[in-house]
Amino acid sequence: MSTRLMNTLNSGLRCRLGFGFALVACLSFSAQSAEPKLPRAMAWSAYNLGTTGYNQAVGIAKMLKDEHRVTLRVIPGKNDVSRLLPLLVNRVQFSANGVSTYFAQEGVFQFSSPRWGPIPVRVVMMSLGLSNQGIAVAANSGIERIEDLRSKNVPYVLGAPALNVSTEAILACGGLTWADVQRVEFPGYGSMWNAMIAGQIDTAYATTVSGPTRRLEASPKGIRWLTMPHDDAACWQRANQVAPYLQPNFATRGAGISDAAPHEGGNYPYPILTTLATQDEGLVYALTEAIDLGYDQFKGADPGSMGWQMGRQKFQWLVPYHDGAIAYFKSLGLWSTPMQDHQQRLIRRQAVLAEAWSAFVAIKGADTDDREAWDAEWMLLRARHLTAAGFDPIWSTK
Repeated sequence: MSTRLMNTLNSGLRCRLGFGFALVACLSFSAQSAEPKLPRAMAWSAYNLGTTGYNQAVGIAKMLKDEHRVTLRVIPGKNDVSRLLPLLVNRVQFSANGVSTYFAQEGVFQFSSPRWGPIPVRVVMMSLGLSNQGIAVAANSGIERIEDLRSKNVPYVLGAPALNVSTEAILACGGLTWADVQRVEFPGYGSMWNAMIAGQIDTAYATTVSGPTRRLEASPKGIRWLTMPHDDAACWQRANQVAPYLQPNFATRGAGISDAAPHEGGNYPYPILTTLATQDEGLVYALTEAIDLGYDQFKGADPGSMGWQMGRQKFQWLVPYHDGAIAYFKSLGLWSTPMQDHQQRLIRRQAVLAEAWSAFVAIKGADTDDREAWDAEWMLLRARHLTAAGFDPIWSTK
């Protein structure tokens, strides 16, 4: 018998044993549980139009409209900063974001600037599908391996560390750095892929189910995803020194790949439904419940949507979950003591990062003219505080 069914039966038994107003309270609770208390309108930020992250958010929006009469406005953002800034200023309640949620927590890359610093972000749910994150080339380009990108045109999207750091990690797998390629800058994900399809650059980063990759697949050039061999320990050691969140995975969904021809590469959760620690617990609980119970209504919205299934959630990841989401997981009997211990350690890490940032700002004051010096000094102080508290700083310098 499922945990959810057991919980329902136990709740019903408790109600039958109650008397008077207690019985009324039980009936009221059951009604509330059946219909999550959601606001009539919400806003999320997400990736660009046509991306799998945007498509999945729109699929959830339709489910919320159909099932709960909630109007969810999905606001596309061209880079990581433009997705998280609306969350920080309360323009949106949630962000269907990427791994930059982790970077924002850590206060690294774009989030080391004076206007940011470490952010107390929380995970609500995540999509972990059968796709990979990788770099693609035209099938007719003659580029067969990552090493073949030496001296080639490789994109760098301004304000998008999730794309750039992951690209750097994949290059590292092939023994390359940014110094070994021609770095071409773009203002956003969409413009990067437009340039890729037009043949102006030699590769582009994406999740294998992202919409723009289908355009390359359908073109006369075709598409090929470069491999990160799982048996190449040196490749993965170099990659994880840059991107510790990237893990080996065989993808069976995406442009140019299938069950019969999977892609050997890496994966991480995407999108990650992100909010702030201060977000209302009841709202987060209700949204988590609505996404879980409405899964069948939106699972076909995008090839990556199946990643929202409760059985595919990764409860011990790099960023803590919101208390409202945890309350819902507990109601299903899914939250364990080791998960809670992991959660508390992540919250403690965020506290250490906040302490380090406060100390750093107190030292630096308004001296923000030299960003290179600012970043270098912050990363050193950050590493010192984390190490002293027993945490791995991951990135000790920029």
